[in-house]
Amino acid sequence: MRVNQPTVDELAGVAEQLGLHLSPAQLEEYLGLMAPTIAAYDLLEHMPDELPRVKYPRTPGYRPSPEENPHNGWYYKSEIRGAKSGKLKGRTFAIKDNVCVAGVPMMNGSSTLQGYVPEIDATIVERILDEGGVILGKAHCELFCFSGGSHTNSTGVVANPVKAGYMAGGSSSGSAALVAAGDVDMAIGGDQAGSIRIPAAYCGVVGMKPTFGLVPYTGLMPIEATIDHTGPITANVADNALFLEVLAGPDGLDPRQIGVKVDNYTKALGGNVEGMRIGVVKEGFLLPNAESDVNDLVRKGAALFKKMGAKVEEVSVPVHGGPGQAVWSAIAHEGALMQMMHGNGFGFNWKGVYLPSLMRAHDGWRDHADELSPSLKVVMLMGQYVLNRHRGQHYAKAQNVARRIAAGYDAALARYDLLLMPTVPHKASKVPPPDAGITEIAIPALDMIGNTSPFDVTGHPAISIPCGFSDGLPVGLMLIGKHWQESTIYRAAHAFEQAGAGKK
Repeated sequence: MRVNQPTVDELAGVAEQLGLHLSPAQLEEYLGLMAPTIAAYDLLEHMPDELPRVKYPRTPGYRPSPEENPHNGWYYKSEIRGAKSGKLKGRTFAIKDNVCVAGVPMMNGSSTLQGYVPEIDATIVERILDEGGVILGKAHCELFCFSGGSHTNSTGVVANPVKAGYMAGGSSSGSAALVAAGDVDMAIGGDQAGSIRIPAAYCGVVGMKPTFGLVPYTGLMPIEATIDHTGPITANVADNALFLEVLAGPDGLDPRQIGVKVDNYTKALGGNVEGMRIGVVKEGFLLPNAESDVNDLVRKGAALFKKMGAKVEEVSVPVHGGPGQAVWSAIAHEGALMQMMHGNGFGFNWKGVYLPSLMRAHDGWRDHADELSPSLKVVMLMGQYVLNRHRGQHYAKAQNVARRIAAGYDAALARYDLLLMPTVPHKASKVPPPDAGITEIAIPALDMIGNTSPFDVTGHPAISIPCGFSDGLPVGLMLIGKHWQESTIYRAAHAFEQAGAGKK
């Protein structure tokens, strides 16, 4: 979009916005000084966007009918076939709708973005196709991914395929529902507060939030660059480890991929937990909204690890709970508002692949803000209020304190191979009624993140695996490991699964 030379009146408005007091003569003088820069912008406008090329053909696809989409897990169906061979040959995939798939519509759960079609494939999409995977389409997610429920997507609720009338969890709601329903073998999820692990727990599948930076975020619509993660949701642990092998590693485009350590995760499968040290985090069972049946099932899971030969004992990690949640809250409220909303999804001050077309399309939220979900509105209102009053000081402090929070978990992980706690404190919530008010919608979108969100701040890898059912609903057990030690998590998770844990 061309940058035009401003008029004197336009520049006067800009000066007022910046708190500058300039006379008409001074404004004219500054206009003259700006002329070479305007010319530079004009030159930039005529340069290409320098975006990654698209390797595999596809069609835009179609919106599936309700009969073809009983859980509302799909946004668009579009079959894309990759290489003729590879680790994922013949396996089927759903891509969360905050991920760019070239030529296929993307709305990221929000009516304000409907009609947008990206022109690139995210790195992880290309990696799936390079290894022979078959993408079947885009999975619904929550409105701009800001909900742990599955009721904020502009098209309606994503239903839990395990039990009717309950939520699938979010924000990767469609991804988990499609895997749980058997519509695809595997799916991409995204995680800023638990959005891979929460729907995995609610739907009874396996969800891994990898170490921060292990999987490139190139080609995904960000929420907040310091807590953005993407990773695999699958029906079992073996598929999860295989999928992460394909997804992991630097792409040369994501600047957050520093010191990445990749492993052959499938080699960790088939081992036992004999001699492993597992710390059962006391604070993870003490959240105010914890349900006793969830805690009991997770403790039974810990007891099974002990029976299988692991050294299992309770440990206190004081940074978990209140301190970790407070740090996440400031980063998410202020950081997400600035990057995802005011920054049109990408913001400024980081190197990587920016998508100007998505920034232009997302800019339209300002004219349709009333269409945003209550859970996002409360975050925006709180974030803007604090920024207006305190100019980002709490965000800055939270990023500093985050190092102490990470060190608190590292201290526990120096004594244990893994930490263990409930993924979420309670089972899946009922879908709110059609006439639900603001509070009825917002609370079940944000009330389950107490155990999951701290690890988005610290970047530790964490997996949710099924550990049983209560009232017909799945319960998830979360294992947390050292940075870059996903293989240790997979070793324990696979042994647990093979022992028959989590089955109905």
